[in-house]
Amino acid sequence: MTEVWTDGGPYERYVGRWSRQVAPKFLDWLPDAPGAAWCDVGCGTGALSHAILATRQPVRVVGVDPSEGFLGVAIRNADGPFEGRVGSATDIPAGDSEFDRVVGGLMLNFVPDYERAMTEMRRIAKPGGYIGVYVWAYAEGMEMMRLFWDAAITVDENALELDEGPRFPVCRPGGLTALFSQAGLADVKVEGIEIPTVFADFDDYWQPFLGGQGAAPAYFDRLDEYQQVAIRERLRAALPKGEIALTARAWAAQGRT
Repeated sequence: MTEVWTDGGPYERYVGRWSRQVAPKFLDWLPDAPGAAWCDVGCGTGALSHAILATRQPVRVVGVDPSEGFLGVAIRNADGPFEGRVGSATDIPAGDSEFDRVVGGLMLNFVPDYERAMTEMRRIAKPGGYIGVYVWAYAEGMEMMRLFWDAAITVDENALELDEGPRFPVCRPGGLTALFSQAGLADVKVEGIEIPTVFADFDDYWQPFLGGQGAAPAYFDRLDEYQQVAIRERLRAALPKGEIALTARAWAAQGRT
């Protein structure tokens, strides 16, 4: 399946708003470096880049993303020295040893070649610099998505192959630790970051899945009407009436070059 990453507005409503809550916690966990040059690989709509600008006093932040639409949102909403560059994690448009900190939020699992991405991130990091990423714990910890895929699998047997939990082994502590260690990084650490994801009611929970941006919404958009209604109603029956209080866990990894 091909995920869709073109329209920043629906993406923000779906998952960007939750990434913005994870980003500051992730940055607090990384060793601080005031006045550093940062590269945000797979910056999307800018959740992590904007948190860096707001809290880390960077000399500059370069956001790299293949989606011009997402980059446009990141650039418009940046408050500080931010530059957007079109590129990918496996071919980062940056020089060798250009950055003190190379980071990425919610992007690594969607890269077709994890090892190549780590090689590129290490290439653009200065000696002694840090590389860090965070990814959703799709298998069990990102509840809003886990509930969706569990419902989808009961309606469409093909959903099992598309479920982000089994699809992305790198979104587990062991997978992240192995990837960072095999990349030759020192002082590798992996830690969970958890945030509340509270929805006013079922419509507040459900509407973001209709925007077509990201894995689950793109999958849902391709289903026939009968399957769409069946998934929606299974979720409605499984969730409480009124406020829906869920949690989202991300796994964060860091290592020193």
